[in-house]
Amino acid sequence: MPTEVVTLRGHIIDSMSLPRVLDEIVDFGATYQVIELSLGKKHDDESIARLEITTEDEVDLDRLLDRLQRHGANADSVEDAVIAEADVAGAFPPGFYSSTNLETEVRVDGKWLTVDHPEMDCGIVVSGDGARTIPMGEIEKGMSIVMTGLGVRVIPLTSPTDAAGRQAFEFMSSDVSSEKPKALLVDQVAGMMREVKEAGKRILWVAGPAVVHTGAGPDVCALIRAGYVDAFFAGNGVAAHDIESNMFGTSLGVHLDRGSAAEHGHEHHIRAINEVRRCGSFEAAIDAGVITGGIVRHLVEHGADYVFGGSVRDDGPLPDVVTDMLEVQKQVRALIWGKGDDDLIGFCIVVGTMLHGIATGNCLPASVPLVCV
Repeated sequence: MPTEVVTLRGHIIDSMSLPRVLDEIVDFGATYQVIELSLGKKHDDESIARLEITTEDEVDLDRLLDRLQRHGANADSVEDAVIAEADVAGAFPPGFYSSTNLETEVRVDGKWLTVDHPEMDCGIVVSGDGARTIPMGEIEKGMSIVMTGLGVRVIPLTSPTDAAGRQAFEFMSSDVSSEKPKALLVDQVAGMMREVKEAGKRILWVAGPAVVHTGAGPDVCALIRAGYVDAFFAGNGVAAHDIESNMFGTSLGVHLDRGSAAEHGHEHHIRAINEVRRCGSFEAAIDAGVITGGIVRHLVEHGADYVFGGSVRDDGPLPDVVTDMLEVQKQVRALIWGKGDDDLIGFCIVVGTMLHGIATGNCLPASVPLVCV
């Protein structure tokens, strides 16, 4: 029966990488033998595990190796990646390598190339002396696409523990409950925000309408003024209810200062949208005195990068909302990687949105810390 040795390096115990690999092998129906297991003795020490895996046939072995690679377990066998030419625009060749959001390398002509812009659920295109991830919809006929095989290796995320024995961002790995010190968690997030800005990196906020509904809009505005919002991604609803709150003092027709429903309040958001559409853009509405405050005005006036992405349920939508979903994806990637395509954000905070939060998470490299509130 076919066998292959895979190696796993890094903080494979505290990150649970090794247990996940072993579970993957057992669940697949394969067998394994531990050839080497060297554990680090200090918090910052890396560990190494080498496993010999055995499957029923070569097809199963290739499938299992592909699954293990997603956990950072790479085959010891070394060979160049198989490259196939894209034969259909907008689609990968059958058997293409499906990328992860971990740092990845591909071997071309005997040389390992670092794959630019790691992102999950993409392919890898090789061009000249470089390689990068590419979304399916951007494939052009004739592109050189990396196929599944041994010529790809994934580097697991390094997750050292601090002096207290806690993994980085471990405090964000479970739900907040009444038994947990929420003020401490908020303080830790704020501390990370300060560290990111001191390092000269950018912060991306991903927000849902609940930010406005709960009356937190002024707090977001304060963060924008303080320079803690470099990029902002949300939907039509955030902008619409933010402008509604600015024009009428309500959100979804409910007075934000006293929590009671306004007479004819259900019309407020659509009237707000209509006024901005009559102006033609956010900037024009600001210049005309229609938008006198709020998140949208702060984003525009303080020069923050922003994307408002539409959906099928949107009213209006507002004129600056991008309704082409492929274009939204491109613009979100531009928010993440920054001007010049080489200014990766240092921190991402998702507040009150599952839809846009998941969309952003799919585009983020695993190296970017992310907080969900």
